[in-house]
Amino acid sequence: MIFNSFIYLIFLPVVLLLLAAGGERLKWIILLAASYLFYMWWNPSLIVLILTATVVSYVCARVIEQSSRRSVKILALTASPVVLFGFLFFFKYFNFFASLTADICGLFGFSVKKTALDLILPVGISFYTFQTLSYVIDVYRGTIPAERHFGYYALYVSFFPQLVAGPIERPENLLPQLRQKIVFSRENFRAGLSMMALGYFKKIVAADLLAGYVNAVYNSPEGQSGTAVLFATLLFTVQIYCDFSGYSDIAVGTSRLIGIRLMKNFDLPYTASSVKEFWDRWHISLSSWLRDYLYFPLGGNRKGKFRSQLNIFIVFLASGLWHGANLTFVLWGLIHGIARVAENLLYPLRKKLFAAAGEKKSALLEWICRIFTFIFISFTWLFFRANNISDLGTLLMSLFTDFSLLPDAVRSSMAVMGMSGLELVLTIVSVVCLAGLDRLTRERENSEHVPSHVRSMAETVQLFWIVIIAALLLVSSGGSSSFIYFQF
Repeated sequence: MIFNSFIYLIFLPVVLLLLAAGGERLKWIILLAASYLFYMWWNPSLIVLILTATVVSYVCARVIEQSSRRSVKILALTASPVVLFGFLFFFKYFNFFASLTADICGLFGFSVKKTALDLILPVGISFYTFQTLSYVIDVYRGTIPAERHFGYYALYVSFFPQLVAGPIERPENLLPQLRQKIVFSRENFRAGLSMMALGYFKKIVAADLLAGYVNAVYNSPEGQSGTAVLFATLLFTVQIYCDFSGYSDIAVGTSRLIGIRLMKNFDLPYTASSVKEFWDRWHISLSSWLRDYLYFPLGGNRKGKFRSQLNIFIVFLASGLWHGANLTFVLWGLIHGIARVAENLLYPLRKKLFAAAGEKKSALLEWICRIFTFIFISFTWLFFRANNISDLGTLLMSLFTDFSLLPDAVRSSMAVMGMSGLELVLTIVSVVCLAGLDRLTRERENSEHVPSHVRSMAETVQLFWIVIIAALLLVSSGGSSSFIYFQF
């Protein structure tokens, strides 16, 4: 089941009605049953994996908390990631590493037959694997107690709004809220529906509209001009943000309907003035997870400058692999890792430059940094979107050898993408409106002292304009589709 499907528009109201009628005693049962139904809608057999992950992490955490022997605690702590990462490796990475091993052996003169299993990638496996691991690790660290009620813990792992594409919730945030009384209030409904509307606008109007133009170039890279590659990459920059942040907005809005507040996953990432700031604003739940459960355990910045930069590099390599079993994702992660290390090394020079520039010139330098950061991030999305290494090479060659902004080249590129003049205007309008709506949402969330009636009015206006804009632009959409991050 996906958010942008007709069945979900029936599913959600039914769940809300059942929650209203069932009372507190049945709350966790209704939500857990709804979450499992939501997940099994794709493939019922895959529920075995999430159930196994739930049982293993639940038992390991209880053993860690109850045992007085350190060796038993460490054994339980080890068993959980071995099982959970074992599932993740088998379903997501087995074919990739089997093929890579065969290729490496071939370079050294050894003939190894490539093995490829016909595997289905379980939806959301990367997300719930990280979520269960953070729970077991936090119990081991003593920062949270082990959850005794298996039903509530199973709901934490499978909570349907954020199950398949995040945000990756921490147990200290979500578990206590699942135990709280459900609050159906006008404020929660207004805020929740406003966030959902913004998410649907991003996905159905913006992301799905842009997907057709992007796919026309990236799925047929041979013979494409550098101009077409540039335009498609810029459009993908917007598409992936709208697609992924749109899912997060719908997830956050859906949860808010019943008074549960999920963590913010995006914070205007394309306004960042550095790669570090971009990752502080993009997919925040993954960035913070890798920081807390990989970077810090590796030593963080406590073991010298070289080790600190190496740890950053490892984190970004892991981030690339997390996104997909393809060398294009590995390269994407490595490029971001190199950029982050370079930023750290050049930070003292940047600090001196801003100090010497003064207040007015520093504002100009800040905007220059934002522009260069946006260009860099947009360029690296080319690596992320390319279907394979061969396509990546073709796209890069076109970009750097066959590029022109002359009117004929621009018109030819638009024709290749199937974009008319009217559709170009609609695309620009949707992006501009999206930027304004995102800014409005951020300012409303960060304005703690805004009176409730003013906040409610702003949410109502936002919802109204989203509906109006969506109605005007929906005619140019190529139809709804699955979310990009479902494949991760």
